[in-house]
Amino acid sequence: MGTKRLTSSTPQSTSSTPQWNYDVFLSFRGDDTRKSFTGHLYSALKQNGIFTFKDNEKLERGKPISLKLWKAIEGSKVVIVILSKNYASSMWCVNELTKIIECVKEIELTVLPVFYDVDPVDVRKQTGPFAQAFASRKT
Repeated sequence: MGTKRLTSSTPQSTSSTPQWNYDVFLSFRGDDTRKSFTGHLYSALKQNGIFTFKDNEKLERGKPISLKLWKAIEGSKVVIVILSKNYASSMWCVNELTKIIECVKEIELTVLPVFYDVDPVDVRKQTGPFAQAFASRKT
């Protein structure tokens, strides 16, 4: 089976056109969705030949995000952010999302949010579990 690549154009830089390393980068809270929604989504993307980055490592609390993740975000055409109830309570996820937002501004990265077992209003207005997660960071 051949690998399909997303065919939309890549952003222009001053000297050359960058090449994408991944069609899709998956940003998710492992404890919430790794073995359920994210696992199924990754499998479906892979089966359809869409080259997808999904971090398989259990990330240790307090450790900095690896350069590998930064490069994977920067080298992806599309990011799917799977916002689950505990997404915002993970410093890893928040740092990853910060990097994703930087890339949206710098390289016109496309981001597709998925609201998994969480109300989009809670995310947008930072209420419910998202308010609790951000409030706990301030203390």
